[in-house]
Amino acid sequence: MSLTTLGPPPSHESLGPEGDLGPAVASAADSSTAALPLSPAWGGPSRPLTQPRASISHRSHWKHLVSLTKPRLTLMVLVTVAVGFAAADRLRGDTPFRLLELTTAVLGTGLVAGAAGAWNMLLERDRDARMRRTAQRPLPSGALSPFEAGLFGTLLLVVGCSILGLFNNVLAAAMALLTFLLYVGVYTPLKARTTLNTAMGAIPGALPPAIGWAAATGQLGLEPLCLFLIVFLWQFPHFLAIAWLHRHDYAQAGYRMLTHPDLDPKGRITGRQALFHALALVPVGLLPSVVGLTGSWYFIGALALGTHYLAASAHFHHQPGDATARRLLKASFLYLPLLLSLLIYDRLPI
Repeated sequence: MSLTTLGPPPSHESLGPEGDLGPAVASAADSSTAALPLSPAWGGPSRPLTQPRASISHRSHWKHLVSLTKPRLTLMVLVTVAVGFAAADRLRGDTPFRLLELTTAVLGTGLVAGAAGAWNMLLERDRDARMRRTAQRPLPSGALSPFEAGLFGTLLLVVGCSILGLFNNVLAAAMALLTFLLYVGVYTPLKARTTLNTAMGAIPGALPPAIGWAAATGQLGLEPLCLFLIVFLWQFPHFLAIAWLHRHDYAQAGYRMLTHPDLDPKGRITGRQALFHALALVPVGLLPSVVGLTGSWYFIGALALGTHYLAASAHFHHQPGDATARRLLKASFLYLPLLLSLLIYDRLPI
């Protein structure tokens, strides 16, 4: 995710991608990066946009703690976990729906996703202070201390994994922990080192539906792999659009995004990557019907949604710019919720 991604991406935050949610980049992009002269943004962050404030008496402490969890990103994690659990549970046939286990799966994974968000903000607090879209977050603004953020994030991680292990199964807890480690330990540091950071961020961002499946069944298979691949590919056009819209902000903070003005000033590489992954998503989005997880209603709807997402990506590819990036972002927000709704509808015993 990328938890957020279970990551995203954000201020669209990225299931892995963060916007923190990020998407795969061709190897040619990295090779071209090596040939570029270092600009001040590539060489390191510039001066902070804000200075920490000494007093936050007018702010709610609880509100700042909640904001550490990146609520919008975590909400996407909750939805995809629930879809994965519900889809798996329906395969059990006429057995009663397990509401308690669904609740613990969603709660536990959501807490782990919140922990990932808190630790991500802790590790990126200095760079966040240099970005307009993140300068007012609790840590760079001085509303919370690094110790508070670290303690809060660790508490969420322990409680979340414990809930999954005690009320669901060890596999679900282990997958949630893996998602946290990939998001915090791999994706977060890579953002300042390589344009491949978005590819790595898409892995934890796509794991939540598989966690939901594991929480319901205690095992994995082709079906959760299909769900993983759908969310994985969906993140690329989504987060590339976000990265394009905030490309100067990311450069200001010293992040090595594919959309950096020194690397891709005209958006050709970014547009090509968005188009490639949207094209791959069209057949991959049909896989749930191929493996027997869904039926014809889902197949037709997934084909229509995938075609629409592809068209928006193609438009951005042919005419890279803020306007086409915003249209692509809107198409991404349309695609995933409707696709997941179709998947659940097609699994209902009616």
